[in-house]
Amino acid sequence: MDNTEKFTGKASVYSEARPSYPKALFDYLVNIEKINKDSFIADIGSGTGKFSESLLNFGFKVFAVEPNKDMRTEAEKLLSLSLNFISINGTDSNTTLKDNSIDYITVAQAFHWFNPVAFKEECQRILKENGKVILVWNNRVPESEIVIKNAEICKKYCKNFKGFSGGLDITSNTISKFFNNKYDFIKFANNLKYDEDKFIKRMLSSSYSLTSDDVNYLEYINALKDLFKNYSINGILTIPNETNMYIGNVF
Repeated sequence: MDNTEKFTGKASVYSEARPSYPKALFDYLVNIEKINKDSFIADIGSGTGKFSESLLNFGFKVFAVEPNKDMRTEAEKLLSLSLNFISINGTDSNTTLKDNSIDYITVAQAFHWFNPVAFKEECQRILKENGKVILVWNNRVPESEIVIKNAEICKKYCKNFKGFSGGLDITSNTISKFFNNKYDFIKFANNLKYDEDKFIKRMLSSSYSLTSDDVNYLEYINALKDLFKNYSINGILTIPNETNMYIGNVF
């Protein structure tokens, strides 16, 4: 399946259940990176607009580039009233944006789906001189017991599960090469809290998740519900999570 179609049919549950990003991250962008209301930002692989929405709330002008029609339409429903939101049907290697027109490129929870070489070339084309790329992931803390148990369920039932965040080592040579070995890494605490309904929907929003048409779907859902029951406190499940951000130049 083409990576651009992996989330087809999941837009609504993705929008409802996927976590947002910590305020401290955006404070960093404003106070340290000096992003301001005159900055033009391309949020590439913008999905249902989770990261774009936070950027818009800080007053930035955002070009939200998303190839999947379902995801893009969901973002437009959410954000179209904002004058600073421009929705674009484009990909990581063909954003359709003008040459040297963008101050910052953001990618939240999507870089591991990209072709890093083609994406880097596109970044070099659309960025202004001294423009930067910002890569962001919400990452479960892997040594946490609840995360380990959650992964065991996914391995048992979801044949396409390779690990959370695509199962990729996002701190590997791919990122170093992408940034020419020069980037800043910042980590923010961002524990995730779910009631049972939101937890199940969060799991169903994953690209690897079973759907209602799959044979073991109900067994999978029941296993997730048992996990919630065993680890929740007063109806709330807390999953240890960190938001990791990489910022650098690609020229």
